[in-house]
Amino acid sequence: MKRRVICAGVEWLGVVDWNRRLFDALIPLPDGTSYNAYLVRGTEKTALLDTVDPPMTDQLLRQLEDVPRIDYLVSHHAEQDHSGAIPTILRKYPEAQLLCSPKAKPLLVDHLDLPPERILTVEDGQELSLGGKTLRFLHTPWVHWPETMCTYLPEDQILFSCDFFGSHLATSQLYAGEDPEVLQAAKRYYAEIMMPFRKIVAKNIEKVRPLELKYIAPSHGPIYDRPGQIIAAYQQWVSDRVSNFALVLYVSMHGSTELMVNYLVAALADRGVRVQKYELSSTDIGKLAMDLVDAATLVVGTPTVHGGPHPVVFAATNLAKALRPKLKYVAIIGSYGWGGKEPEQIRELIPNLQGELLDTVFCKGLPRQETFSALDGLAERIAQKHAALQDVSPQKEHVRL
Repeated sequence: MKRRVICAGVEWLGVVDWNRRLFDALIPLPDGTSYNAYLVRGTEKTALLDTVDPPMTDQLLRQLEDVPRIDYLVSHHAEQDHSGAIPTILRKYPEAQLLCSPKAKPLLVDHLDLPPERILTVEDGQELSLGGKTLRFLHTPWVHWPETMCTYLPEDQILFSCDFFGSHLATSQLYAGEDPEVLQAAKRYYAEIMMPFRKIVAKNIEKVRPLELKYIAPSHGPIYDRPGQIIAAYQQWVSDRVSNFALVLYVSMHGSTELMVNYLVAALADRGVRVQKYELSSTDIGKLAMDLVDAATLVVGTPTVHGGPHPVVFAATNLAKALRPKLKYVAIIGSYGWGGKEPEQIRELIPNLQGELLDTVFCKGLPRQETFSALDGLAERIAQKHAALQDVSPQKEHVRL
């Protein structure tokens, strides 16, 4: 794509990556992504904000063919999908000075082998005049690395937010408008990347919320031309509120665990608890992460393999632990064949998830009436615990963009 004008002196550059389906060898990208960079031209100086993923460098260079000079190259985040083309840009524009936060400088040197003398660090709140355009740098650590920052352009009321408020979404549209798909993509992005740093993200929201904003321009996904809506959505996601909502993650080798899961799902639904089950051998972990944003309870269903939880269950619960969701309650159910460890020992082998452990229900072979009775008791406990919470259902949390 060619450069696209946001307002006088400010343009979008970058690449829409329609075909990418995996990020960091882990995160599914069902809708592709984009790598956004921005060109800001004042009457005296020109700045390029961020670059693109290294394989896409040639496309960025084509967009810059008629730009004779860049005085400043701003790196908001050292990860390569934003910084990977920096070495090429610095070679093309030998007069350009690279600007970043103090914590970013050693990372850029280490990751990209950049000459330290080309890098200047900027302090939180520091301003740089381009002539009629002012870049104000705002340190926003842990969205989602320790060195990340944003840039605010007060003359045009634009926040260049890098990963903050981003969305993995390939689209030809420059602006989010009122497209609900953007909110879903932004929620997936938050769940997969920002949720582990929820408390710090909340502080950074408060830092940028007082700014007068016409646009939030992230480094992935479309630009928010209704910035209040994405800020409001983030405030909901980082809050301590959970929903009357239970997730059941499971694997079943010979059907016994699945019988238990299906019974529990029905028992929860009968008691007015919204429930979603995920069979882990075919689960989109991004969708699972999105549901962890809202869930009050996580139920883990596992058969035993050599005396421990199924390896797929272990991997999924370990990932859930890393995401640090605001779960209130956890339960473990499952089955074993000819033998196995006691339920307490199996519980100890599953990664420690934050939340009160409500129960552990295991059976040998096929579940029988006593197992189903125990599952009824678990469903009742979950329903009672949820009734005591202030319910904010996911359906009620929809925010229009």
